[in-house]
Order: sequence, then C-alpha cells, then structure tokens
Amino acid sequence: MKVRDLIIIGAGPAGMSAGIYAARSALSPLIIESQMPGGQVALTDFIENYPAFPNGMSGQELTKLMEEQCNNFNVEFMNFVQVDFVEKENKIFKLKTNQGDFFAKTVIVATGASPAELGIPGEREFKGRGVSYCATCDGPLFKDKDILVVGGGDSAVQEAIYLTKFVSSLKIVHRRDKLRARKMLQEKAIKNPKIDILWNSNLLEIKGKDLVKRVVIYNNKTNQKREIRIDGVFMYAGFKPNSSLVKNLVEMDKLGSIITDHKMRTSTTGLFAAGDVRNTPLRQVVTAVSDGAIAAINAEEYLEYELKQ
Repeated sequence: MKVRDLIIIGAGPAGMSAGIYAARSALSPLIIESQMPGGQVALTDFIENYPAFPNGMSGQELTKLMEEQCNNFNVEFMNFVQVDFVEKENKIFKLKTNQGDFFAKTVIVATGASPAELGIPGEREFKGRGVSYCATCDGPLFKDKDILVVGGGDSAVQEAIYLTKFVSSLKIVHRRDKLRARKMLQEKAIKNPKIDILWNSNLLEIKGKDLVKRVVIYNNKTNQKREIRIDGVFMYAGFKPNSSLVKNLVEMDKLGSIITDHKMRTSTTGLFAAGDVRNTPLRQVVTAVSDGAIAAINAEEYLEYELKQ
C-alpha cells in the first residue's frame, strides 16, 4: 500500500495553487481531477480582475498557465478520476475512486462548486436540449435565437453579455428590482440593446416538445403569470459546493460548504479545504489561489510537526 504525503482533490485554481506550493515544499503532491485541469473558471469567457493581466484573458487561458506552472514543479496529475468518498483510519486517509483506492497522510479538498438547479418543471427534461449552465460551451448553438438567462449576480450578467455575441435577443430574469452583479457589469448589460431585464420575476416552468419552446414567468410584484416564446434557457442561480465526498468527516454549513478556520483546516485533523467548496465570503479566482497556498503550507506544517506527535 503506497501512502503519499499529500493528495489534492480538484484541479481548479485552488487545487493547482496548492500543488505548486506543496511541490516547492518537496511534498510530491498528487492532484486527482474528475475532468481536466481548470475547474469552473476554465468555462469563463473573460476574466478582467486577476492581478498581473491588465488586458484580461479567458478562464481557459489562465488555468492553462496554472497547469504549465504545476508541470514546471513536477506536480503529478491524474485526470478523469472520480473520488467517491474519503475516510480516515489510524491517521491515514483512504480515497475511494473509480480507479481504485489511494492513500495519503494529508488531503486538501479543492473540488469547487457546481451550478445549482432551480428544481422547476422542465429543467432536467430539457437539459442539453435548450437548458444550459455554460455559456462558453453552448452559446454558439443559439446563433440568432431568443434566449433567457436566469440570475442577477456576476456570473449571470457576465455570461449574458457574452451570449449577445450570438443571439438575436436575450432576457435576464431576476427576482429582485436590482441586479447583484458588479456595477460595471450592470452598466454594460443595461446599455446592451439585445438585453431586456425582467425585474421582480421568477422562472416557473420550461416547456417544449423535443426542444425548449416556451417558459412561464411569474411577476412577484403583480402576481401575474405569462408565457414567453424562447429557444433556450441559461441557468445561473448560484452554485452548490462539491462536498459530499467528505460529508462524514467535516462540519458543513447549511449550504453544504465545508467549514474551515483561517488555516484552511477542517474539523478532521489533517484534512484541509480550499476554494469554492469551503465557507468563503468571496468566490473568486484570486481567493481560491490564496486558499490553496494557505492549505498547502499548513498541510506541510501538519506533516512536519503534528502527525509525528
């Protein structure tokens, strides 16, 4: 049985940052990723607020550079390996995966978060047939179509702006009377002639036959319902932390985010969490990278001092 010093679960910005810092500390980290390196941010069309890149870049470009930096430090990756759950026995962690069991003295969970479902009729039925959670992936499929974007935060508004490159018209459905996105994004959206914002509105149902054809909108101020002809729906109704793999080991908040202290330590000794999977007040690339570095440094400290006691 091979027992590694450190295994990092997830190869988004938090996981890759942890990998770089751990490798520099000679921990020979292994990063296990269920897809390819990059995480959710790799699907982002444009990032303009990451320091040192004044002209901005796509999420894919940024995470590719992170991956290259990991490779420069000989960080080991295992892609397309799904970790089902983690357990601990006699100070050793066992990771149950679709490729067998892996063992480590310490683990950093950097699995991020996935788009949350609204749970409305038609959402699951039309997923991939007009319902999408990724503008970068599916935007070009809706060329000259009329679409709906659900949400009022940064992700919803930024992706709505991106989608106007392709679509004929776009409606943002937001349950409040003002957007939650950053002011600069709000201004861009409001000024865009292709974008119409449906204030104080909720999406109730998605209808169609083989593909999405109509949606039912409810105005929570007037209590009126109406049907709108639409070709596609892009959902940005928040994110759900990918934390179920350690649900038996850690404390979580009511949203399923892993609770950590300022050193990224969870309630289980030797188990750390970093990035969007933890109870962070800000979910941005720059904070995820910071989390990863902090987790790696404290994992090294745990291996050097606490584990030997």
